[in-house]
This record gives sequence, structure tokens and C-alpha cells, in this order.
Amino acid sequence: MTITATGAGATTRSAIAASALALFEERGFAATSVRAIAAAAGVDPALVIRHFGSKEQLFVEVVGGNRGAGPELDGPLETLGRRLVEHALDPARDRERRAYAAMVRASDHDGVRDSLRQAARSTFIDGLTALLTGPCVAARAELIGAQVGGLMQAWPTVGEELLATVGRERVIDLYGAAIQALVDSPAS
Repeated sequence: MTITATGAGATTRSAIAASALALFEERGFAATSVRAIAAAAGVDPALVIRHFGSKEQLFVEVVGGNRGAGPELDGPLETLGRRLVEHALDPARDRERRAYAAMVRASDHDGVRDSLRQAARSTFIDGLTALLTGPCVAARAELIGAQVGGLMQAWPTVGEELLATVGRERVIDLYGAAIQALVDSPAS
């Protein structure tokens, strides 16, 4: 979340952002109104729009879209699939997975969808494209991004059962191998 302002404006902006994040994660985009965000932050609804421009812009800013690619892209290509899955399923990233799921659920709104695409491209896909070798690197990077994103979105639904059935390491092995197949795509 990127929040920049000074003085009382910064305090108000921070209160709005914190309230919005909690409501978006709890209720989702569609069920969260500007009035509810303002009430939770203890401000007038007009201040929400003054500080963020629109509900869509507020959502994108506080839920995600300003994250940089993490250390999972550092290291040898031979282990990239496994590293991506380990990173996506890291228990410390639970809040980020919930935020990502909220972003995907809200992607039927043009502003959110466009921002989500741009954020994925600038924070992950472009870096991944630069790392890959061989044919169709841009298409493979997009497909790898879709695999990682799908895992993050599905994990709250299937994760506990998979962990109980096969264990975390086996899930990482299986899904990592599926991603690695795209990383290692043979030249053609």
C-alpha cells in the first residue's frame, strides 16, 4: 500500500486506507461502499473521494498493485517453479493471498481489472519475461503468472484439504513441476 501525504491529511488518508483495506478484505469490492469506508474511518465520504479519486482507485491502491517482484525470481531457472510455489504458499503471505483474491473478485470493474493487469505486468510478468529463454517467452511468462495467480486464489478453498491429504512439500513439488514445465519449454 502506498500512502503519501503530510500532516493531518496524511493521518486522514491513512485512516481511510486502513478502514478500506479491512472492509475490502472482509466484504469484497462490490459490498463495500464509500459511505461504509468513511464511517469506519470517522470521516466524511467526500474526503474518501478527495484523497483517492474513486472507490476503484482506493481499492487498487490499498489492496495491491504496488508490490514489487520478490526474491522468488532470484536464483537459477532450474528451480524457479518450486520457488514461485513456495513463495505463493508461504504462511506469512496469507493476508496477501486474501487481498489478491479480493482483487480478482473485483476484476469485473474496468478500473480494477486494468490496474490488476498493469500491476501484474510491471511487478511480475515483465521480470519473468526477461529471465526466460527460448521460444514464446512472453506467452510463457503470462501463463506462469496465471498459474501462480490461480494457486493464490484457489488456496483458501483447497489448501487445508491438500495439506492434510498430501502435505505442503508434496503440493510444492507437484505444482512447482507444473510451472517448471513452462519455464523449461523446449526450443521449437
